[in-house]
Amino acid sequence: MASRQESDRNPTLEEALGDDEQTPLLRRNSVDSVTPHVPVSLRRGLAILLAMGALIFIQAINMSMMTTAQSQIATDLNAFGDTTWFNSAFLIAMSSVTPLSGRLTQVFTPRVYVLFSCVMLAIGLFITAAAPRLSVFLLGRALSGIGGGGLMITGVILTLDLVNQKRRAIFIGMVNFGMTFGVSVGAVLAGAIAPTLGWRLIFWVQAPMSLILGPVLFFAIPSHPHFEGDSKTKSLGQKLKNVDYAGALTLATSIFLLLFSLAAPEIPLTPIVLSLVLFVIFWIIESKFASEPIVPTEVLKAKSVLLTCLAALTAMTARWAVLFYSPTYAMVVRGWSPASAGLILTPTNAGFGVGGLLVGWLHIRHGESYYMSNVMVYLLFAFSNLFIFALSTQTSIVALYIGAVFLNGFMIGASMNYTFAHILYLTKPEVHYIVIALVGMARGFAGSFGSAIGGGFFQRQLKAGLEDGFARHGLSGEDGLIHKLLGSPALVEQLTGVEKDVAMQSYEHAIKSLLLGGFVIMIVATIAQAGTGWTPPPQETRVEDENHRED
Repeated sequence: MASRQESDRNPTLEEALGDDEQTPLLRRNSVDSVTPHVPVSLRRGLAILLAMGALIFIQAINMSMMTTAQSQIATDLNAFGDTTWFNSAFLIAMSSVTPLSGRLTQVFTPRVYVLFSCVMLAIGLFITAAAPRLSVFLLGRALSGIGGGGLMITGVILTLDLVNQKRRAIFIGMVNFGMTFGVSVGAVLAGAIAPTLGWRLIFWVQAPMSLILGPVLFFAIPSHPHFEGDSKTKSLGQKLKNVDYAGALTLATSIFLLLFSLAAPEIPLTPIVLSLVLFVIFWIIESKFASEPIVPTEVLKAKSVLLTCLAALTAMTARWAVLFYSPTYAMVVRGWSPASAGLILTPTNAGFGVGGLLVGWLHIRHGESYYMSNVMVYLLFAFSNLFIFALSTQTSIVALYIGAVFLNGFMIGASMNYTFAHILYLTKPEVHYIVIALVGMARGFAGSFGSAIGGGFFQRQLKAGLEDGFARHGLSGEDGLIHKLLGSPALVEQLTGVEKDVAMQSYEHAIKSLLLGGFVIMIVATIAQAGTGWTPPPQETRVEDENHRED
């Protein structure tokens, strides 16, 4: 437990970073205050930072490794027609629990919730590593997604509570950097390890790491009245009794059914209808019956929250199209090896990390709106998608392509930091945990949309191109070649002559169509972000004015 004596003996994280501002303890009741809610020692701060960063890194690896490992997994499990589910199972489960994470963190405290998440993540990774068939593999991926669903949100929540306002954006940039670094390394590691040592080794290594990091974080995160709130004296049984199970179950099931139906090769109508019905039931429960709702309906009805989530969902959907299919472009169209193809994510993820860190360090220093900055980076991100679209050919200059994907990552990284600053400015401190979880849910949706809707669109474009190309050259494809090419991009390199030309052209066309669609939906995202406005609630206005006067 973090005590006053510990803080007196050891330098705090803020003191180690050079923050000598002293503000009365009363000011810690506001999210926009100068000092952190929960002061921690440097030792605790570093332990939390490193352990949380490692967990977010593991979560990110699971998002991107399929781009270069799916060929080996599909071959081993005989699942060439089900490759889109490799990522969808993880991302759908993750998105389904993310909106619950903010409230569950409030009920059980961050240290307990992160321990549960780590155990669930480890169980899922163990099952995935040992999976003898596709159904068990997808079960493991889903359980891993449930465990990983709250990690990113918990990282941001801890940042809000443990770091002061002036440096908060830098640490949020570090959280985002950990995520994007994992996304980049995941594709490279999978491309290098899977062909030689097997794809299972990647999961066998991650599982025990997750199991170790959970207790480390449990003991490193301080037990503090701010985290425990009114539930400090409540037993575990009382806390469990107060959870809004009906609201949590209906919301999670509604999200699951929606994303599941969107991920299907042919979108079924029945799950979508059931999803809408369950969401209506969830709304009735939250507004009429729940004493402590999972997500208060007042938050869901706020224009700023709805438009921020829509913009985040749309922008990250376009982003995932780049992350999922840039390695495919490098592997198929450019003829790079799987390991080298994974390296194409390095510049775009470097841009993502640098963008978030740079704006957090140089610009986001106070609890202000950052309205125009947010809209501008959204617009620039849209045009970076158009730039990548133009360069995704067999003959484009590689250096220009690398520059385009770096710019793409830089703009979306900067926008994520600006988005958090803006939505926290527009909402009241008492709902910040929930708002952060909703924005995280929207971004999690984007991964599902990128792999499900984007993957479905890509598959349809690719299949049409292959069938048309083979027909024009008198190739029947009766040996199942088209079916295999849909699930194994690496197979293109083994082809020769006309078959290889048709496959490369079909992949190029499908990738370019997806990127062009990303530009279109990014214009929609920019319009949505512009509609959030810049007027905060009266409480935030008063707190911000007070902060500026004291600064």
